[in-house]
Amino acid sequence: MDVPAWVQWSVLGALIVLLAFDVWVIGRRPHEPSIRESTRGVLFFIGLALAFGVGVYFLAGGRYAGEFYAGWLTEYSLSVDNLFVFLVIMSRFKVPRVYQQKVLLIGIVLALVLRGIFIAAGAAAIERFIWVFFLFGAFLLYTAWNLAFHHEEEEEFKENVLIRWSRRVLPISKDFGDGKLRTVVDGKRIWTPMVVVLIAIGTTDLLFAFDSIPAIFGLTREPFLIFTANVFALMGLRQLYFLLGGLLDRLVYLSIGLAFILGFIGVKLIMEALHENSLPFINGGHHVEWVPAVPIWLSLVVIIGTLVVTTIASLWKSSRTAPERELTSTKS
Repeated sequence: MDVPAWVQWSVLGALIVLLAFDVWVIGRRPHEPSIRESTRGVLFFIGLALAFGVGVYFLAGGRYAGEFYAGWLTEYSLSVDNLFVFLVIMSRFKVPRVYQQKVLLIGIVLALVLRGIFIAAGAAAIERFIWVFFLFGAFLLYTAWNLAFHHEEEEEFKENVLIRWSRRVLPISKDFGDGKLRTVVDGKRIWTPMVVVLIAIGTTDLLFAFDSIPAIFGLTREPFLIFTANVFALMGLRQLYFLLGGLLDRLVYLSIGLAFILGFIGVKLIMEALHENSLPFINGGHHVEWVPAVPIWLSLVVIIGTLVVTTIASLWKSSRTAPERELTSTKS
């Protein structure tokens, strides 16, 4: 992508300043955002992402703008699915609503750092070994299968080894106090449950990165677009968490839609790997020329179409089952 380096660094610098401002605001005034505040935040970041895509169009052309939009939409939809897990973690550890915004913000910063590392490693690997796309594609197909057929079994949050170790080794207070990591009890400085929550969020972010990074590499190979798509998808996540609230439970078919998208990208990755094949045991080490290339416009159509159909079907299903749930609760 032929974009001057100073433009790329300026964009990254502006995003870092914006994130730092968010951290400063939340640090000064922890609170539960209102619907109005959350709506403004979500619309601001969506508008910013759309404007950035327009900028990419004028600087680098329609192909790269399409790749950015496809990557951003995929990462954003995956982030919405991740909110289910965040809700479970917040509920599991009984995080007060006033401190949930702070937890989400720290989680977003951790996710950006982890994904930045993964993007750099993935770009370096693909630059040298195109066969990595076979691994990425197979992993996405496996993830799609799990999302489609085993998602409900995995919704319950299970504490990992690191969380159990921290509970056993660290002296932890019974309540969150003022929402900081450390507090004073009987003259001793000990940890608050906030440290366990952040460990849970951080390890969850790590698992999410394994899904999202291979997915976006199937849509673009430009590290700059990959990172900015992740940034725009994550930076509006905090406001989206409070805006959607109970609506997340109504997106009953989201996992199926995401499974289809990841499966589509997984097949696309394998096709690209075959098209540029150099492995000696496949086609004698030659490119498989008959494999078609999937254009970015088709990827956009598939992603947008799937999300629209999934959302409409979910809301329709929820509207049909809501009266039944109310009737059942009334009888009980």
